[in-house]
Amino acid sequence: MLIPIPPPIRVLGSPGLLLLFLCLAPQPMLAQQPFATHCAGCHGGDGRGTAKGPGLAMNPRIAVQSAEQLRAYLQRGNLSAGMPSFADLSPADLQALARHLLRLNVETIVPPAPAADAARKTTWGPPQPGDWRSYNGDDSANRYSPLKQITTANVQSLKLKWVFPLQYFGLEVTPLAADGVLYVTGPNQVYALDALTGNPLWSYSRPLSPGMVGDARLGTNRGVALLEGRLFFVTDNAHLLALDRATGQLLWDSPMAPASDEKHHYGGTIVPLIVNGTVIAGVAGGDEGIRGFVAAFRPDTGALVWRHWTIPRRGEPGIETWQGKEPLYGGGSTWLTGSYDKASDTLYWATGNPWPDGDDRDRPGDNLYTNCVLALDATTGALKWHYQFTPHDVKDRDATEPNVLVDTVYQGKPSKLLLHADRNGFFYVLDRTNGKVLLAKPFLRRVDWASSIDAQGRPVVVDPRGCPSDAANWDSTAFSPLTGLYYLIALEECTGKPTGYPDQTGQRYLRALNIETGAIVWELPQPGAARAKTWTGVLATAGGLLFYGRPNGGFAAVDQRNGNTLWNFPTNVRMKASPMTFTVGGKQYVAVAAGPNILCFGL
Repeated sequence: MLIPIPPPIRVLGSPGLLLLFLCLAPQPMLAQQPFATHCAGCHGGDGRGTAKGPGLAMNPRIAVQSAEQLRAYLQRGNLSAGMPSFADLSPADLQALARHLLRLNVETIVPPAPAADAARKTTWGPPQPGDWRSYNGDDSANRYSPLKQITTANVQSLKLKWVFPLQYFGLEVTPLAADGVLYVTGPNQVYALDALTGNPLWSYSRPLSPGMVGDARLGTNRGVALLEGRLFFVTDNAHLLALDRATGQLLWDSPMAPASDEKHHYGGTIVPLIVNGTVIAGVAGGDEGIRGFVAAFRPDTGALVWRHWTIPRRGEPGIETWQGKEPLYGGGSTWLTGSYDKASDTLYWATGNPWPDGDDRDRPGDNLYTNCVLALDATTGALKWHYQFTPHDVKDRDATEPNVLVDTVYQGKPSKLLLHADRNGFFYVLDRTNGKVLLAKPFLRRVDWASSIDAQGRPVVVDPRGCPSDAANWDSTAFSPLTGLYYLIALEECTGKPTGYPDQTGQRYLRALNIETGAIVWELPQPGAARAKTWTGVLATAGGLLFYGRPNGGFAAVDQRNGNTLWNFPTNVRMKASPMTFTVGGKQYVAVAAGPNILCFGL
């Protein structure tokens, strides 16, 4: 088993540099001799290394960096590798050391010629059946793969092939796979990996942005989008970047939000979606106060194509549902990647809670277009229809759960469906051509905030602050045409005292639902008390398998028909990501993020 260990996450990536940083004392450095004063004891006066530390002179990895990159690395540190941040040093001190490192390298050696592997092809073939080229594998948001080399009969032989560790512990990324390369992300960083070995081919990173809030401050990122020779990535401060797919070089950087004097807490955690040759993305920050939007951008320049606001202003449709103050910061975040129906050119996008989420004194009414699925014209961004799962939300019941598009026979006739298991505890089947509710049934044993969904699709509210508030979440779900069942991870959080989770009564379940009736066909309890922010998604395959992450530590495969566990790999870390599958060299693999690692499995 090959487990390649990559260089440290940040730009420099040399273990010797970590020792350099550990030798530095957090005190003002003399501009004339910072290296001699603080580092020569470990690395030698000439920087060529001693028994205490490796050489830093004649180091090709340092030679290719700029003074600003070196200074930024010193400033932010690398805590997971034991290196503290040196942000308390003055800018002059940091810059003086960075320049000395460059003098030991750039002025004394010629950077080596690129290795053969670095010159990977810059023209790309058409998509292949075994690729995983978008966040959910295809535009429907249904994590169902037609790959069937790994089956219920041979899954017991599945083995770990490689591990790629990142610096960030709580990875939520879903890798993309195309042309023998996986693309993965961490906080403000992108890696290209050899799909067979996990060896890094290139990386891109930038410092975390100051002043962020919510998940953006945590560094949450779920992946990149791919279009021909470019990758598209959203930073923590809601900038959309284009990177050269072959090298990781930054091509352009475009702020997603328009310039404004208003203080919005926009953040970025989303994977963009490629539709009609445009890059479509949304924003996070609804829990802190924003005016949410979905926007489309040109892939060649980052220029805005269209923008659809989720919170109306005075004179706009929907403002009548905000009967108090004008909702300048009404929420309605759009941080979950949408789904797309090519036949009707319709984009389906989820929206989050209103703001303030718990204090509703200044926002009587339904508060459109929060807690909705929006059906948008993908070419113009115009609204075709909407459905609001939880009008006037007071319990942070974001509707940012997957909107899965399925064409199947439903109630005896061919139908175009949208499947959605909402945070409010109801499982919905909508006619995606018009938003009509065909089915709305609880998928939890206890739902007491509403007794039912009426014939017009509105909840019959009993207690707006009742349970649940987090029955499902953003993690992937799947519908399998092999069984006709819909699979998801559910949280029963209303089984004990109403204090929410994590508590000893909360329980997660892997559940299979009958989409005709909403009934639970089978379920698999997840061991251990439910913990916050450990949602992990599912992946169904044509091999009859359902892969999923056990939230409290483990990656498993079960039989789609009955939930019997066929294979399990103990990860021993909390799981927060959704799995994917791909082929390379004619063989099928399965990959998932677990804690700080990308894991790849194969037969």
